[in-house]
Amino acid sequence: MDTSNYPDAKQLPDEKKTSIAVDALDSDDETIGTITALVAEDHQHDIKLRTMSWQKAAWLLAGDQVCLAIMAQTWSLSVLGWVPGIITMLVAGALFWITSITMHKFIMKHPQIMDICDFGYYAFGKSRVAYHFTAFMLLANNIILIGFHVLTGAKILNTLSDHSTCTVVFSVIVMIMGIIMSLPRTLRHVSFMSMFSAAAMGLAILLFLVFAGTEKAPGYGYNGDYPTVGEVKTYAFPPSGTTWVACMNAVLNITFLWVPQILFPTFISEMERPQDFPKSLAVLAGISAFLFIVPPSIGFRYLGQYATAPAFGSLGVVAYKKASFAFVIVPTLVIGVIYANVSSKFIYFRIMGKSRHAHSNTVVGWGVWIAVMAVIWILAFIFAEIIPSMGDFLALLGAGFDSFFGFIFFAVAYWQLYRGKLFNGAGRSVMTVLHIFVMICGLFLLGPGLYAAVEAIIADYSTGTTPAFSCKNMSI
Repeated sequence: MDTSNYPDAKQLPDEKKTSIAVDALDSDDETIGTITALVAEDHQHDIKLRTMSWQKAAWLLAGDQVCLAIMAQTWSLSVLGWVPGIITMLVAGALFWITSITMHKFIMKHPQIMDICDFGYYAFGKSRVAYHFTAFMLLANNIILIGFHVLTGAKILNTLSDHSTCTVVFSVIVMIMGIIMSLPRTLRHVSFMSMFSAAAMGLAILLFLVFAGTEKAPGYGYNGDYPTVGEVKTYAFPPSGTTWVACMNAVLNITFLWVPQILFPTFISEMERPQDFPKSLAVLAGISAFLFIVPPSIGFRYLGQYATAPAFGSLGVVAYKKASFAFVIVPTLVIGVIYANVSSKFIYFRIMGKSRHAHSNTVVGWGVWIAVMAVIWILAFIFAEIIPSMGDFLALLGAGFDSFFGFIFFAVAYWQLYRGKLFNGAGRSVMTVLHIFVMICGLFLLGPGLYAAVEAIIADYSTGTTPAFSCKNMSI
């Protein structure tokens, strides 16, 4: 890789090159001056990236977070029970806020950061090894996640059409729609889609809650059709016979939902005023705290031990299932677009470098952008077809990737920000202890969590899996 790809060697406004290259800016005024210069330099291009207001950033964040994974939290509660389940949700939410604020403070010290790879480069002392490792993790995580959304889109089309054609055909349709929707090159345009995405997912959740509360009983659970395992019941702690692997995967399912920070540096880099990001974050935190806890809890109340992931699958009336699940197609595509945009942007700027095509409306620029986007969606389609159980692989992502991008990276960044004064005063000491806990959580997910995810995948393989590129019906 050309050294110009590293954040302290990129083309920057001349008057700011020396101040940006230092490890930390000396003052808030200097940070704001640097941001102003970066925005001014960006606005000289045909395609302007640093244009998002904090309101548009809030919509983008909501569009990413208000997703189908919310509907898997009811299953997590059915495994863990009320007490461990709610505690895990609250702790995950608190750590999400703490680590996101730490990320923002670190980026304000290094406003030239454009993505999570730049963040890893600085957090680990300008390590090129950390940069390349983070780049691999970014692309692997995002492409597999896009694949998950291709698979989810195929499930939705299967369900709505009563499996009217081969599942591979549905996957191809979703992939093509994803490529077309991913053509905008700025996140400001994608944030407009996110408004509709969040609204559609909210409507799907509302319909599910209405249907779950009005039908006489759920239709299906992983242990059999109602009432195979008795009347619906809820419980405070995991039921007898629940394995450690099942509990760990339920915890990973929750942490996966609360760890979107891999995208945040890219979002911040396209804000006109990155210093306003905490406002966007506060909006997201409020929305997430409600949606990640209240609807799953209501779902657990009505589905109990019959909860599935996603919870739509437990509804007994087919019309209810279709009516609520249909709206999920919008967030499925839009969230795939968000991850594709971040991934493509990383690759695109490494290919185009400092050429005029990188920020201009040229045939070469648009041709490379479309080609990169198409390759990413095609790779995601392949992952969607060959992975036997996306649920298990989400747990694998939560352990192998989110352990770094939700915990370890930000504990290290905190140390870089405050080394030498970690225990200066009561407030700083408390935050230091909290970030030590963040590091412990990350290491726990990377160790026992990764083991549990791999064990679940092995168990799936041992009981038989759906063949690759199968036409099998995947309706919920």
